[in-house]
Amino acid sequence: MSRNALIWFAFFVIGPAALPARADSFSLPATNAISRVVMVSDANAMFDYQPDEGVVQNMVNRGITSLAARPDVSAAWLSFVSTNDIIGIKVFSTSGELCGARPAVAAAVVHGLLDAGVPRGHIIIWDKDRDDLRAAGYFALGKQLGVRVASGTMVGYDPTNFYLPDSPVIGILHYGDLEFGTKGRDIGKKSFVTKLVSREITKIISIAPLMNNNDLGVYGQLYNVAIGSVDNTFRFEEDADRLAAAVPEIYALQSVGDKVVLNITDALLGQYEGGPNGLLQYSDVLNQLWFSRDPVALDTLGANKLKAERMAHSAAEFDFHTDLYTNAALLELGFNDPAKISVENVK
Repeated sequence: MSRNALIWFAFFVIGPAALPARADSFSLPATNAISRVVMVSDANAMFDYQPDEGVVQNMVNRGITSLAARPDVSAAWLSFVSTNDIIGIKVFSTSGELCGARPAVAAAVVHGLLDAGVPRGHIIIWDKDRDDLRAAGYFALGKQLGVRVASGTMVGYDPTNFYLPDSPVIGILHYGDLEFGTKGRDIGKKSFVTKLVSREITKIISIAPLMNNNDLGVYGQLYNVAIGSVDNTFRFEEDADRLAAAVPEIYALQSVGDKVVLNITDALLGQYEGGPNGLLQYSDVLNQLWFSRDPVALDTLGANKLKAERMAHSAAEFDFHTDLYTNAALLELGFNDPAKISVENVK
């Protein structure tokens, strides 16, 4: 019986208690518990589609203290990480500086960590592709802040750490993939985790934009971390069903999702159509940042928010795969049931 079949059998036949527990990371609390999402708003956060760095810094400070329930910003950060951690700030840079995860949000996180006593050498801003990072302004930001900016592909992939689907689809390998240029019967069946994640980073802070994905609803926290952490992913992105299964399973790897301690949804803009291309004409200025330990809750809220934005603009509708969020909940990555998500608005 496949891994997915076992999960469904355990859930529906034996009961939720039969699902395997996950150590170290976010695990589903008792059935009467909820996931907290803190939404911080400030009408002055954006001007002419550009974030105000000072306002964004204040929003991040308010968000982190509210989520951590600490009155002091540094104490709040140290409730998520320690000064000994190597902290990877995972950004979504594919869509550029204006529409992806905005450098101003990453900069506010870096400043918070530095003020909390985290050494500059322990902070890495990263994404999968070096050219995307450069085009989105992250290398310039890293130089300005004195922190490292790294590409998972350029660091390379770990041959001992990989994702192998139950029913492997052989991918068309691209330059940068670990097995690119090699031949063999099983070549192209695995997706290897970047050594940046498996061997260097000890804690991950994910920053994902509020940007639509026609297959998954949103290019959110789950997608940002999972697809950004492994190679040989084009085989999943070509098929919506495969993508909805692969994203939560990759995230559930101990070397990947177990390291995520904080998720921030950059909802300064909400792009309801056209993702991952940055299209400001299909974007609403929302002036919000969302914070949670639960990536599934944030993505569920994000997908529903963008659906509402499309309806408000009479834009084209599409049915995205809610299976992604069901699968993620079954793997104990978080809650996809709105009744178990508590939203706290901070202004």
